[in-house]
Amino acid sequence: MTRPSTPSPDLGARRARGIGLVLSASVVATAVVSAAAVVSGALVMADKVVTPARRRADGVRVLGHDPAVPSVTLSSDPDTRLPGRYSFWFDHGRGHARVGEVLSDDGHRVVRSVEAVDAGDLASARRGRLGGWLWRTPADAGLPVVDVEVSTPVGPAPAWLVPAPGGTDGPWLISVHGRGVTRAETIRAAPAAHHAGWTSLLVSYRNDGEAPPSPDGRYALGDQEWRDVEAAMEHAVSSGATALVLMGWSMGGATVLQAVTRARHGERVVGVALESPVVDWRTTLRFQGRAMHVPRLVQELALRLLQSPAAARLGRRDGPIDLDRLDLVARADQLDVPVLLLHSDDDGFVPSTASHALAEARPDLVQLEVFAVARHTKIWNYDPERFERVIDEWLGRLPRASARTARRGRPSAAG
Repeated sequence: MTRPSTPSPDLGARRARGIGLVLSASVVATAVVSAAAVVSGALVMADKVVTPARRRADGVRVLGHDPAVPSVTLSSDPDTRLPGRYSFWFDHGRGHARVGEVLSDDGHRVVRSVEAVDAGDLASARRGRLGGWLWRTPADAGLPVVDVEVSTPVGPAPAWLVPAPGGTDGPWLISVHGRGVTRAETIRAAPAAHHAGWTSLLVSYRNDGEAPPSPDGRYALGDQEWRDVEAAMEHAVSSGATALVLMGWSMGGATVLQAVTRARHGERVVGVALESPVVDWRTTLRFQGRAMHVPRLVQELALRLLQSPAAARLGRRDGPIDLDRLDLVARADQLDVPVLLLHSDDDGFVPSTASHALAEARPDLVQLEVFAVARHTKIWNYDPERFERVIDEWLGRLPRASARTARRGRPSAAG
């Protein structure tokens, strides 16, 4: 009878080492794949942050239209349920309607009144998107308007000039829109400024689809766009502006904060108004990353890539983005003009935490108006009476002419 052979100790050791090598190779391969996935995800996130969208998504379904009421039935979501008056874009942006109050909402279908259809056939619409602005031009809001061009470093950029009732020799409000939208977003502040006797200049800037693009065709999150606002400031001063207020929505807030701290003619600025602003990009991008379930490691690497000269060259961007310089909470001591800050705690896109932090850092200058339901850049739409009253009163406390040299004698936010 033959006995079964017993593996020698050397053979067992060799097998164990072989298995160990296979496991080690597997672990290394997994680690390499995981690292590659993290880097790839970070590159995608960083690129998405700075790349202008070619087309905005029509995420709202049109479920019905009743011209007799008139009304439109939309799929229910946090924006379509909001009280107030809004733009509704459809047919890939070619159609536009002004929608008003919510007539009914069963949690799935929202019926809203229709104030006017400015373009397109709402009856044939199948999808669209709700916009924070209501009017397409200042003329739609009943305001006098002149089309002008601002000579920016990237070329002539179109702007709307809304003269004050007494003419353009006097104080000016320069309005700067946010990321992915156009100057029409800023029309909502023009009636209040006009009522207060201020001329409004509603500007476009690089890569917004109206102004010329930058050489790289990428956003710089305010780190370069402020130069176009500086050009608007120079245009205003040469056209008779005796004092300037810069007002920015969302990324426009980050842009005007850079302009007020870095631009020529900064001595003319007597105040800054911010609506749903980005005050600190790290806070905003981390918030958005969590909302999209992006792993924290990917988020942090994406932030590093935005600041990296090598990553900028790889992504064919003009240069890295200085997130430290864009953090106006950390640099709050650089502000020396009154700041009016309007933000909704349910913003959902740009968290209000940095706005609260800025108000805490500079209570001597910052007047923070907190809302609870208005979401992102829709404060006027939700509560136009409060929005216009606050702006009117705040502008009324500012000087209508500024010192031309040293910044001194500026009023506090509390007046």
